[in-house]
Amino acid sequence: MKFAAITVALVCTSGLFVQNSYAQNVEVKDAWARTSVQGQKASGAFMTLTAKEATRLVAIATPVAGVAQVHEMKMDGDVMRMRALPDGLDLPAGKPVALTPGGYHVMLMDLKAALPKDSTIPMTLVFKDAKGVESKLELKLPVATTAPNGMAEHKH
Repeated sequence: MKFAAITVALVCTSGLFVQNSYAQNVEVKDAWARTSVQGQKASGAFMTLTAKEATRLVAIATPVAGVAQVHEMKMDGDVMRMRALPDGLDLPAGKPVALTPGGYHVMLMDLKAALPKDSTIPMTLVFKDAKGVESKLELKLPVATTAPNGMAEHKH
């Protein structure tokens, strides 16, 4: 494999490590996962994604959870509803898309173990561009009780 085909980048100061096997279309910032305790079966992961060209986040995988999905939370009258996005999440070209508590987010379900503070978890994001070409982005997310680096939290 040619050296130019392998890119290793350190993104932001959040401790996020990104490794990909070719030039990547999507930039990831302020990524983190929320801590959990023993016996807790769900948690969330959050980040901001910016695609150079229109693309879609179509799948997520992590060995720490049996299920990882993009979810959306929104108000339906006076009730906050959460649902999985079965077709993925659109990432318009050049526009940051925030995955935050209370909005779009990565839902981690069927956790296999607690996610302790100050640890990291591996996660793979799978994208599909307008031509249908898939790409993967390997991440290591820091685990925290609140958003690191002053990233805005959702306020109720």
